Amino acid sequence: MPERPEREAPRIPMTAEEIDAAHLVVPPKLNGQVTLREYDPQWPVVFEREADRMRECLGHVGHRIEHVGSTSVPDLPAKPVIDMLLTVPDPGDESHYVPALQGLGFTLVIREPQWYEHRVLRKHSLDPSAESANLHVLPEDCQEAVRMLRFRNRLRTDSGDRKLYADAKRSLSRQSWKYMQNYADAKSDVVAAILDRPMAGESSESDT
Repeated sequence: MPERPEREAPRIPMTAEEIDAAHLVVPPKLNGQVTLREYDPQWPVVFEREADRMRECLGHVGHRIEHVGSTSVPDLPAKPVIDMLLTVPDPGDESHYVPALQGLGFTLVIREPQWYEHRVLRKHSLDPSAESANLHVLPEDCQEAVRMLRFRNRLRTDSGDRKLYADAKRSLSRQSWKYMQNYADAKSDVVAAILDRPMAGESSESDT
């Protein structure tokens, strides 16, 4: 398969071949609908618990840990999966952070050197409220990391955008998807629309 150029955020939908190539394990197939739960106030508690453990073992490398994704936004339905963002100077230098995280029960499952050196580590059996955690590793201040945080903050502060996104998630969750990544990619249009629309009191040229 020919190598594709580095993609701009938001990423373009991934093909089945790209999903398979990015995974270091056999990518789990969904082959069905996505199960969403109503917001659980335990989710940020679980995030803080895991983040505290990560901070202790990553003191040797400059890093930042953030709660992202739908479980980080009060009143938003979500899959019971805690999405976490870890930024480090160079995600490609796995020796600086992967062994420490493996000691906490995380497993490296995705490697995408062509897309911001993106890595994903996963931890299962996290908490009764959350089936697992997905830890996204990106360089600090890269376009995708900035976009993830900007979108989270937008949903936390704008009830209209939060409802728009919740409605889109519920509609898409009722469709059948081969991979969870396909469901995630299908949300790209509504995410882009929300980020492109100015908030109240904000000019269209402003980038907040």
